[in-house]
Formats: sequence, C-alpha cells, structure tokens
Amino acid sequence: MKLTVCVCLFLPDLEWREMEGDDDGPNEAQDSDFPTVERSRLQEMLSLLGLEMYQAQKLSLQDSLQISSDSMKNWAPQAPKDLPWNFLRKLQALNAEARNTTMVLDVPPDTRPAEKESQVEEEIIYWDTADDISADIYSFSELPTPDTPVNPLDLLCALLLSSDSFLQQEIVLKMSLCQFALPLVLPDPENHYHTFLLWAMRGTVRTWGSQPPRAVGSFREDSVVLSRAPAFAFVRMEVSSNSKSQLLNAVLSPGHRQRDCFWHRDLNLGTNPREIADGLVEISWFLPSGREDLDIFPEPVAFLNLRGDIGSHWLQFKLLTEISSAVFILTDNINKKEYKLLYSMKGSATKYYFILSPYRGKRNTNLRFLNRLIPVLKMDPSHVLVKVSSTDSAGFVRRVRAIVAHVTRAPCRRVSVEDMAHAARKLGLKVDEDCDECQRAKDRMEQITRKIKDSDAYRRAELRLQGDPWRKAAQVERELCQAQWAGDPPERCRAELRHRLLELRTQQNGHDPAWGLQEFISGISSPSLGEKQYFLRWMEWGLARAAQPRPRASPETMLTLRAKHRGAVDFSEPLWPEPLGVEHFLREMGQFYEAESCLVEAGKLPAGQRRFAHFPGLALELLLKGLPLELIDGNTLSTPLRWVTGLLKELHVRLERRSRLVVLSVLGVPGTGKSTLLNTMFGLRFATGRGRGPRGAFMQLLTVAESFSQDLGCDHILVIHSGGLIGGVLTEAGERFEQEASLATLIMGLSNVTVVSLAETRDIPPAILHAFLRLEKTGHMPNYQFVYQSLQDASAPGSKPRERKQLLDEPRDASRATVQMEHQGGGIRTLAGLAFCDPERQHVWHIPGLWHGVPPMAAVSLGYSEAIFELKRCLLENIRNGLSNQNKNIQQLIELVRRL
Repeated sequence: MKLTVCVCLFLPDLEWREMEGDDDGPNEAQDSDFPTVERSRLQEMLSLLGLEMYQAQKLSLQDSLQISSDSMKNWAPQAPKDLPWNFLRKLQALNAEARNTTMVLDVPPDTRPAEKESQVEEEIIYWDTADDISADIYSFSELPTPDTPVNPLDLLCALLLSSDSFLQQEIVLKMSLCQFALPLVLPDPENHYHTFLLWAMRGTVRTWGSQPPRAVGSFREDSVVLSRAPAFAFVRMEVSSNSKSQLLNAVLSPGHRQRDCFWHRDLNLGTNPREIADGLVEISWFLPSGREDLDIFPEPVAFLNLRGDIGSHWLQFKLLTEISSAVFILTDNINKKEYKLLYSMKGSATKYYFILSPYRGKRNTNLRFLNRLIPVLKMDPSHVLVKVSSTDSAGFVRRVRAIVAHVTRAPCRRVSVEDMAHAARKLGLKVDEDCDECQRAKDRMEQITRKIKDSDAYRRAELRLQGDPWRKAAQVERELCQAQWAGDPPERCRAELRHRLLELRTQQNGHDPAWGLQEFISGISSPSLGEKQYFLRWMEWGLARAAQPRPRASPETMLTLRAKHRGAVDFSEPLWPEPLGVEHFLREMGQFYEAESCLVEAGKLPAGQRRFAHFPGLALELLLKGLPLELIDGNTLSTPLRWVTGLLKELHVRLERRSRLVVLSVLGVPGTGKSTLLNTMFGLRFATGRGRGPRGAFMQLLTVAESFSQDLGCDHILVIHSGGLIGGVLTEAGERFEQEASLATLIMGLSNVTVVSLAETRDIPPAILHAFLRLEKTGHMPNYQFVYQSLQDASAPGSKPRERKQLLDEPRDASRATVQMEHQGGGIRTLAGLAFCDPERQHVWHIPGLWHGVPPMAAVSLGYSEAIFELKRCLLENIRNGLSNQNKNIQQLIELVRRL
C-alpha cells in the first residue's frame, strides 16, 4: 500500500519531465500526452461499473427511481457493477454513507478458509499487499479489476458522465442535502473536454441566517447558482504531505465535530488511487445559522477543491484563480517548473497563500523561489504558512479561518456559480447549460415570466378561469352532488343547479387561453422530450423568482388579533399567499377542459368542435416524467372530476397492459414532514418547506420494474400527497372542516395504503379522524401507518417567513369544528382510542429528527434515513403480502373517483 501511494504522488513529476523543454508554460493540449492510456482507463472504469451501455443513451432519472426487489433490501454491494445503484439508492435516501464503496465478498462456502469463516461475510476487498514488490511498484499503470475497490470520486465521475442532465441535477441536489461537496467541473479524461456543471446546480436551494437574528427577515433563501459569496480555492502543487480535503473539512467544521464534506485520504478507501477523477473541481459552502456562538463566519463563504496537481490541470487552476478571492497552494517542494507556472499569474488580483511542509522538501530551494514569488504575486511573509507533524492542528485551522475572515471583511471578489460559469466559458470549458434545447426552453420561460410583476394581478389577468369562476362552479357542483345523495330531492332543484352550472361553464368556455398560457402549452408540446423537460424546470425556477407573493398581514398584526379575540381567529385564509407555480398553468388548462367537457355532455357543443381535448395527453406526459399533477384544488377544496378522469383515461391508454395500480397516500397537517418523507422514500419531487408548496393534493407515478411487478402484484404505484389540505387540529369555519373531512375521506377511499404524518402522537387532525371513522363504517379501510416525526428545527431562534402561519396557528380554544368532531367520534382523540388501531401490529412509527446538528450546516441524520428505509420496506411488504386493499386497475380507479 505504501509503495503504491508514493508512486501515485510521483506521477506529476513524470509528466513534467515530458515537458521539460517547454518554456512558455503549460497548455491544455498537453493533457493528452498519453491519450491511449487515459482513454482505456475511462472505458475500463465504465465497463467495471457496468455503465458502458449508458454512454449513447444516458441513464435517466426515471431509470433510477424504478421500484425493484432491491428497493426492499438493505443490501451491500458485492461487485463493482453494484456500486452505482447502491450509491443512487443511498443518495435518494439521504444516507450519509452513500459515498462508501466498500464491497462485501460473495465467497462460495466450500472455498472459505476454516479459520476465517466467521469473518467472510463482512470481509472488505483491499489491495493485495502479499504480491511481490515489483508488482506493487507498477500498480499505478494497471487498470482496476473486479477485485479492486473503487475510489468514491471515480464512482461519482463515472456516474455523472453516464447520466442525463436531469439525473445529474438530482444527484447534486441530494448530495447537497447530505452536506457532501458538490462537483463543479467534471473532468472527461477521454476527450479532455471538461464540463462546468451549471445546470446540475440549478435545483439546489439553501437557507442561511444573518447576525444578529431578528424577528423578521433574518433568514434568506436562494439558489446557490444565483447567490454571490467570496470563494477560496485549495489546490495542490506537485506533492503535499498535508491533505487539502482534511484541512477544508476542519475549516468548515464547528467545534470538535468533524464534518466530511470533502472525501479525503483518511476515510475508508480514501487512499485508493484515482483513475478518472483527477481534474475534478468540487465546491462546498459555509452557511451561517445566525447564531454567533455557532457560526464560523458571519456570511456565506464558498470553498473550492481541485483534485490532482495544478500542473496537470492548468485550465482548472486558471479558472480557480479567476473566480477566487484567495488561493491556498499546498506543497512540499517548489521546483523550477512550478515556479514558472506561478510566475505567469503575475498581475492577478487574487491573493495567494502557501501551506508548506519544509522538513519533507527542499527547504533552501523553497525559500529561494518564495522570495522571488512574493513581489510577483503581491504576497508578504504572512502569506506563507508552515504545517508539519508537530504543528498544533486546531491552532493551524484557526489561523486559516482568520485569513479567510480577514479577506472577506475587506473589499473582495464575490461570485455566484453563474459568474463562475461565465469565466469558464471564456477559458474554453464546456458549460452543460449551453445546449440548444436548454437555451430555447430558457428563452420561452423568460418571455412568459418577464410579464409577471405581481402574482395576484397576473392570475386575474392571464389565468381567468381560476379564482371566482372556478370557485362558483365548484360550489354548484358540490350542491348538485349533495342534492343527489339527499334521498329524493325535487327535480326542479337539481335542474336549477344544472342550469347554473351550465351558465358558469359557458362563461368559462367563452374565453380563449391567454398569451402566457398559450406559450406554456407550446413549451410542453415540444416534439423534443429534452426541451420539454428543460422548459418545465425553467418555469419552476422562473416563476419562483418572478412572482414572490406578499404577506396579507404581518405576524405582529396576527398576534395582536389573536390576543384581542382570545385566540378565536379564523386562519383558514393563509398568512402567506400561495406562490404562482406551474400547477396554476396546468389548473387553467384543466378548467378549459372541464368547461368544454361540460358543454359537450349537455349537448351544447358538438364533440367535433372541441379545442382542448388533447390537454389531458399533454399533462400526462409531464406525470410520466415525474411532475406532480393536481388531484384536488386546495383553493376551492374541490376535485376537477372531468379533468382527473381524462388524465386517468389517457394513463390507461398509455400503459396498456401494465395498468395494475396501488394507490399510496400521505396525509397530515402542514409542517409535519410529509413531502420530505416521500421525497426521501421514493425520490419524488414534492415541494418541501412549510407553506412553500401548493395547497392541493397532488399525485405522482412510480414505475415498478417488470421483473418485480409479478411479485409485488402491481405495475405502478400512484402516490397521493395531501399537501396543505388538512388545516390542523382546529378549524374555525365549520364548512371548511366538512370539506377537509370529505376530501380526506376521498383520498383515503382511493388508497390501498395510507400514511398519516403526525406532529404529536396524541393529536390526530379531526378531519383525518373523521375520515377513518367514516371508512371504518363502510368496511373500506386501507392499510395504514401512523408516523410520528420529530420536527425540532434548531436553525433559528426566531421564525422563518414560511413558518409563521404554523407558529401563529397554534390551538388555544376548542373550535366549533372540533366540538362537532369529538361528538361524532365519541370523544376519541388518541391512537389507542381507535378500535381498528393495534399498536402491536406496527401501525405506529417514530422517526428521528431529520437533521444531525444545527441547520443550515447540519447533515441529514443517519437515523432518519434508516428509519425511512424501514418504513418503505414495510409498505412494500404489505403491498406484496396483500395486506392493503385489493389492487386496482386504472379503469376501476376511474370508477372509484366518480363514486367517491
């Protein structure tokens, strides 16, 4: 092992000897000195990991989310081909051990040595140090074999090179949630065409606090692509006895708790030689919490790490010098060639710092070159730091932090990832976002969003079929439904309701789609599947930035109202309006389809004159690509029945023979972690954060692998998320409570499996309890699991803007709806009081808190990840064992929607 590492570190010297005659400094063309070896290494690595087939047709996000038999196993990889899938599975579950590429030997029992039989199942594959010395010396030139452990950075690079843009984006997002360093420049050792991953970063949003914390506005939330911060790069020149990654982790770690953002040599398999990852640039941020006792820096700071030697990766180093406020160079020796490289940086505005280990290098040579570089790079002796084995590590880390703090306090360069991408383009690096499909989609999004100045005004002007027209139509449909179930209502009453509904639908059908909706429809109608997906992502981000809603009242005003009225305040109208999103454009399409369908049914419009009959097919394409579609409108608390039925009919046609469904629903009050639970469990894309997402119930479709569908008993799982439909334990408006209870009954009535997410185990929302009692009487009871999640959020002593509604909406007095609920339920308010709930049968789950530490720098708790996996395994086992309601096909689901 020792010899192997030494030879790997000696590799840069081999390259420099090849370039000894060049006095003009390195250039990128020299990266291809050994094209045959490099090409072979990449192809062999892809073949080793089973990713070779994904070079022409890239691995997609849908491929990675399929439900298979592995979804129920907490298995360890036994061969290199298992590693990519193991990484994706653990990353989806936000598992902090996702980067561990340890493999477990699968040895036939008859070949096991007797003395090691008890250890063989857990044996880890390492380099064979029993080989003769000559084999070890030249091991750097050998390619990995199935018996060789894979460096985690090689695995990451190979997987990113094999993934499409949307899977890359998902990988980066999940890595961010796990607090892993993110790939910024992806090397391509075969083509030497390195890629700056701007698009892959687009979906990553972070929240941080400011000091001192204030009651309002002390937290900011922004995309990492757009927010500007000072950047500090850490690079290695030739050989360094000190580890950049370990130093960076120490700088980023508060107190004595070591955080492993950057993978380093002391971690398991960290010393394994990198085959294809040299040239990778990683980035991580320090984000303050707003607490002076915890924050290392008072503002966000970016840290960049170049893997490999700067001489071999001059283009990446040049980029880092142009985007960083300061560059820290770690080295043991400064040779003539490295001196020439740094001399060429003369005139740079970037500050340079050296971290040396002189006792391991040529002390006098280092001093001679440093004395020449100090005036060239505008350094002074304080820019040279010495770290040897006897150096106090904690003191050295404090010194590096002090340098970073000093630079950030002074006027310095502040850059966003977009700024970095602009610099990368100038240097000739490929930027992933620059493809034609992505840019056309972006242009269309900007044409739509530049017209949005105020979200409420835009909805009234451009999305005209929503609001009052849809609310009135929904109310009439509700009354008509109640009249039909009332026994024997007068025909005159029903005819009058039908007439009013027809008038409202005729008014809606008299409108044409506004220009913005037409552009949206054109975007999702693109014949290019990639452009369609790009457009949807751009719309999500563009709308989030173009239409930030304003609060209807300040938290202080609401607190005053609560005190004045002794807590009896109607909070059915949210404090923070619903932000404008893609779902509103789809809802408008649904209303055009509803109005037209109603007129066709009434014989007022010939079927041949329909203009919007193709709308369900357009929306279905989005559902199949992972976009949540609305089942219940949270603003009107109603279901657009014709629209939902049209979607399900299109789904039935599209899936053909694979139409067996299981419906899994998740209900609970806002802020109980429902979205995070589903996203972690299945890799879904429900909006997270209290008050951030739309208020309706949404559905997403999961595909079951054909090899597993027979065993599981279904071809797809339809996941329904109740969103913000259930208002909480208290609801002041009795009518709203009845609507919530009816909708909870609808969702659970459609479901085979229901998960109820609770903030307190003894506090079942009355609407959900009402639905359970109603379904218990009918005998239509889904398999159910109660999940209690620890929701402690230590990120702020004050409230975040999106949390105020929940903080203010704490129950003080029993509302009319609660009294009514207790009367109907016979006073039942706890799990134990439910006749059908048997705690011994594992109906109740306790999930640990999401964060390990204090956000925003906290990592996801390993306990949370493991508990969510066990819950997922239990749900799938119940489906497989037939403990849920009888599985449905889509035709049966359509009929059930109509009846309910």
